[in-house]
Amino acid sequence: MSKIEWTGKTWNPVTGCSKTSEGCRNCYAEKMAIRLKAMGQPKYQNGFEITWHESELAFTPKSNLVFVCSMGDLFHNKVPYEFIDGVMGVIRSYPNSIFQILTKRPKNMKQYFSINTVPSNAWLGVSVENRLALSRIDRLREIDTALRFISFEPLLSDVETLDLRNIHWVIVGGESGSKARPMQKEWVENIHKQCQQANIPFFFKQWGMYGEDGIKRTKRKNGSLLNGKIWQEMPNT
Repeated sequence: MSKIEWTGKTWNPVTGCSKTSEGCRNCYAEKMAIRLKAMGQPKYQNGFEITWHESELAFTPKSNLVFVCSMGDLFHNKVPYEFIDGVMGVIRSYPNSIFQILTKRPKNMKQYFSINTVPSNAWLGVSVENRLALSRIDRLREIDTALRFISFEPLLSDVETLDLRNIHWVIVGGESGSKARPMQKEWVENIHKQCQQANIPFFFKQWGMYGEDGIKRTKRKNGSLLNGKIWQEMPNT
């Protein structure tokens, strides 16, 4: 089982990435990949360099929710279409599982799916950390797919008024780690209010290293209560 609250299992046919925006500054996956390399894990012998793993195309899901590439970006410029084709083939082979694909490179994702059909059991999402990244939502909206979602994690600023047309799910979370930047309660409430107005499922993952009260403490102690309630809504499928 995955430790990521909004999925059941992670699958990493691609590992490694490169920084593309402010949300990448304290990348948890990079730190983990370097640690796994030091531990001698064969899959991470290249550390956080972009690597695709042919052996992962023999993957069998053991959950009805699978997060694809929690340790990289499937739509990084360096990942060849031929390998992405293989990943999509695996997804199509398991129609009873949902595969959640999240990227910071929606232009690449849009380009790929302009010549390929999105599997019916794939959810496509973008990461958005601040207002400078809002254009990713527009690119996502241009892809012909059944379900689109946004992950505002780590949320680093107020995103003000959102265009949530044809968006079906929203995740929000604060940053973790010793160098984490604080997330303001008002930013979270703003997104939550807009989701409620648009009737979009809202999933609040965590506060991260700074709690609802703005005090720095462990992620576990800060928890995931927003105004005294757990918000872990999922899309209807």
